[in-house]
Amino acid sequence: MRPEVMLRQVSRLADDLRAHTGSFDEQVRALPGTVGLADIESVVVVGDGDSDHAARAVEMAFRSVAGVDCRPVSALPFTHYRQPSALPPPARVLTIAVSASGRTPLVIRAAEQTRAAGGVTVALTGGARSPLARTADATVLLALPDQEPSPGVRTYQASLLGALLLATALGQARGHLDRTDADAVRGELGALADAVEATVDDLVVRTRRIADRIADAPALAVLGSGPSHGTALYSAAKVIETSAVLAIGQDLEEWCHVERFAGPADLPTFVLAPPGRCSDHARGVARRATELGRRVVTVAPVDRLDGSGTWAALPVHGQVREEFSPLLYHLFAAPLACHLAQLLDRIPFAAGRPDTTRGTAF
Repeated sequence: MRPEVMLRQVSRLADDLRAHTGSFDEQVRALPGTVGLADIESVVVVGDGDSDHAARAVEMAFRSVAGVDCRPVSALPFTHYRQPSALPPPARVLTIAVSASGRTPLVIRAAEQTRAAGGVTVALTGGARSPLARTADATVLLALPDQEPSPGVRTYQASLLGALLLATALGQARGHLDRTDADAVRGELGALADAVEATVDDLVVRTRRIADRIADAPALAVLGSGPSHGTALYSAAKVIETSAVLAIGQDLEEWCHVERFAGPADLPTFVLAPPGRCSDHARGVARRATELGRRVVTVAPVDRLDGSGTWAALPVHGQVREEFSPLLYHLFAAPLACHLAQLLDRIPFAAGRPDTTRGTAF
């Protein structure tokens, strides 16, 4: 596996949105009545790795689009530390189990525990005959054609899309959205394909230039809050998996309290600043990090980059509500990770060791 796989993956994202938004939505709308969407009061989204990052990225959408409480929970805390007695009645809680392969052991166990407790689980997975699909009460199959081994990029978008469509259906079933509003939300999601395409076309070249200038760094940080916290975690993971460069995903405010004290002074720091509740705060953090000497890269709408005053900038094209911004603001990560790996002569999952061609899967 060569790092160029990341460029092939990210180049497919716009067409995946165009090709699969409708079919994924048909599956969501065809969920059996036993799932009981109209009666759901709370959602728990469970995953590991990319799936956990996706869970954190869609939390806001479930709260605003579906009108329900939503808690993203990593699979280990869910299976080992949850207190069922403190939760609402199981029939009113929907557990969404996310695993691209459908074979993540603790996510499967989470679905088994939910079912044993009398709750309902919907699986979001690309594995039609996987253990997770067999365990869950219902499955939304997020299958993608022409898959190749790589750090997850197309599968991550598919997980985000499936979850956002499920939030929309849940909002409609509960009466939080009427049919017209729900259809408009679905239209928004499908229409983001053009923005994804324009953003990717721009970022492939720009991230190469930035990689040339930060390849000397021992580590980098990616910062974001709200939905962008999940995006920051995911983006850092792609850099690690592809180039073996230590990358930290962190919340904007938590970085101010902890990681801003870490050296070196010129540590590359990517600040995600989509439109929304934390946009001004993100810009303030970017300014503060610049004052501290960090090589700050702002990831922001193309029309808001003028006068940013940071070391570099990566533009995001198109208009998007904050709830759906995770579909656009992770797009820099795959090409950046690829370019860093090429410059450092590394391959995905190899931890930077020249005598190693494969990573270790747990």
